[in-house]
Amino acid sequence: MRLPIALTATATLVALALTGCTATPEPQAEPGASSDLIEVRGDFGDAPRAEFPTPLRPQETQCTEIVEGDGETLGEGQQALVGLAVYNATTGEQLQSTGFGDEPAVPVVLNDGTLPGLVKGLSCASEGSRVAVAVPPADLWGEEGNAAIGLGGEDGIVVIFDVHQAFLPKANGSPRITRDGFPAVVTAPDGRPGITVPDNPPFETTQVEVIKQGNGQTVEDGDNVVVHYTGVLWDDNSVFDSSWESGAPASFVVSEGEGSQVIPGFSKALIGQQVGSQVGVVVTPEDGYGDTAQGSIPAGSTLFFVIDILGVA
Repeated sequence: MRLPIALTATATLVALALTGCTATPEPQAEPGASSDLIEVRGDFGDAPRAEFPTPLRPQETQCTEIVEGDGETLGEGQQALVGLAVYNATTGEQLQSTGFGDEPAVPVVLNDGTLPGLVKGLSCASEGSRVAVAVPPADLWGEEGNAAIGLGGEDGIVVIFDVHQAFLPKANGSPRITRDGFPAVVTAPDGRPGITVPDNPPFETTQVEVIKQGNGQTVEDGDNVVVHYTGVLWDDNSVFDSSWESGAPASFVVSEGEGSQVIPGFSKALIGQQVGSQVGVVVTPEDGYGDTAQGSIPAGSTLFFVIDILGVA
C-alpha cells in the first residue's frame, strides 16, 4: 500500500498548508480588528485579490468569513482541500497563491503538523467558506521568522482560504452487527479503532463486513478515496500500519484493475461502499502481499483492516 506523505510546517510556501457523538467543533479564532481590515475581491474558487493597511500586526490569530460555507466548521484532525493566497502582513507583498481556478486544491490537515495559525484560521471555516486570516509571528515561526520565504521575526502573514472540500474526521454511520468469527472492533470517541482478532483460523477468502453504515457518496472503481485505517496481522493481532498514528488521513486510488494504489483486498473493501461507513475486511494473502514479506508483514500473512471512509476527492 502506498502511504501518504507526512504533512509538516516547513519553510516552503506551499508547505505552509501542506504541512462517539460528535459535538460541533469550537473555532480557535474569531474575527478581530486586523482580519476585519482585509478586503477581498473575486469570486469563490478564483484567485482572490486582497488589500489591507500595512503594517498589519495582529496580536493573535484572527479569522473573518468572507463567503459563508455550509455545514459544521472544521475540527481537530480533519482534512480539507483548499486554495490559499499568502501575503506578508508587514509589507503587503503576495508570497504565494495556489489551488485556485484550474489548479489542484491543496490538502491541509488540522493537526500538530500544520502551522498553528493556519489551524486556528481554518477552524473558523467550513466547506464552501472563503475566510481571511491574520496570523502573528507567534503562531508561525516565532522570533526567528522564516528567511526562506522573506518573513522576519516581526512579520505575520495574511492568508485567504477557499475551502473547496472538507472530509469527515471519522466514520459517522449507523452501527451494524457483524457475523460470528469476525474480528471485534470498538471505536474510541476520536474515531480510533480497537481491534481483537478471534482465535479461529482466518477465512479462506477475503471477507468484508460493514461495521457502520454511512449514507454518503458511493465509492466507484477508479475513485480517489480519503480514509482513516488501521491494519493488524491475523496471527498475533499486532498493528502493522495505521493512518491514525500518523495524525492524517490517507488518500489513494482504488480500482479492481490497473491504476489501483492499494492491495486488491483493500479495493474490494471500499468499492461499492458509501462515505461515512466504517468497513472491516479480512484480506487473504492472495488479495494482500502473497508470498512476499512487506516490512513488518511476514510472507503469506492474512491481514485485517478497519477503514473509515471519509470522502471521495
